[in-house]
Amino acid sequence: MKHIWKFVSAWPWETLLVVLLLLTIVLGNALSPYFLTPFNFSLMVEDFVEKALMALPMTFIIIAGEIDLSVASVLGLASVLVGVTWHAGMPLWLVIGIALVVGVAAGLLNGALVTRLGLPSLVVTLGTLALFRGLAFVILGDQAVSDFPGAFTNFGIGDVPGTLIPWSFVLFVLLALLFMVTLHWSWIGRQIYATGLNKEAARFAGIGVRRLKLLLFILSGLIAALAGIIFTARISSARADNAIGFELDVITVVLLGGVNIFGGRGTLVGVILSLFVIGALRNALGLADVSGDVQNIVVGTLLVLSVLGPNIVQRIQVVLSRRRLAAESSKQA
Repeated sequence: MKHIWKFVSAWPWETLLVVLLLLTIVLGNALSPYFLTPFNFSLMVEDFVEKALMALPMTFIIIAGEIDLSVASVLGLASVLVGVTWHAGMPLWLVIGIALVVGVAAGLLNGALVTRLGLPSLVVTLGTLALFRGLAFVILGDQAVSDFPGAFTNFGIGDVPGTLIPWSFVLFVLLALLFMVTLHWSWIGRQIYATGLNKEAARFAGIGVRRLKLLLFILSGLIAALAGIIFTARISSARADNAIGFELDVITVVLLGGVNIFGGRGTLVGVILSLFVIGALRNALGLADVSGDVQNIVVGTLLVLSVLGPNIVQRIQVVLSRRRLAAESSKQA
């Protein structure tokens, strides 16, 4: 019992997320007998893998004190470019390369406007959200490209042989491990936390704050483009309106995972737990034939709670710590 209490004390928000995940699983099982089947689990992780990928660099950016609202639009633009370049007869390796380069360019634009001109990332990425989505519609209009080769689409919908684990989920797991090591056990992670806590103090400590943030925005653009490639392969269609609204889920996942919206605090463990909470909740509601609009209301509510929740938990912790210290002092007296 003592070890359990130590875990709860060290990871209070993550513990609540575990409880919330268990409650979501119970709810899903009550709503549909198919919820706890391996096939449904495979469909669920396949459905949220693009959001999961974009949540990784978003975690870094928000911990560093910024935000990127343009990720879904970068995904859509990358998807359109995959379709257009493939339809033009380019080889698949070049198609993928062009999409990734454009993702890097989109991140570079966001980062440059934020770090070089000193503009708020909220305003910048809100503007580029419309810019990148508009470019996607200008390039492809309301048309769709769907004549992709089987080798490409199989990666989006295929499973590891002998299992029901999607290849795209394997890619997410590998990247999640890399991001987790970088954030929690490297000097880069320490610089990200220091920048989010106090960028002026970080600058005086010798951290290249502007360079660090620029690289984080570039990384976000690159991963969003990668998510666009996977999304296109999974649905076998390149459209300008692909992934509209995905940024809501991505930001909700990160904030619900315990990352402070003002920066400087949060863990990837919490974000990954939050991914499964949101993914399982959407899957359960979908199996119960709940409309997408109602699902968005639920996710929006979770977004509000994700901002309030960690602050409430932190205040409760402070109150309990003060009471414990007061009780110990009275015993010693």
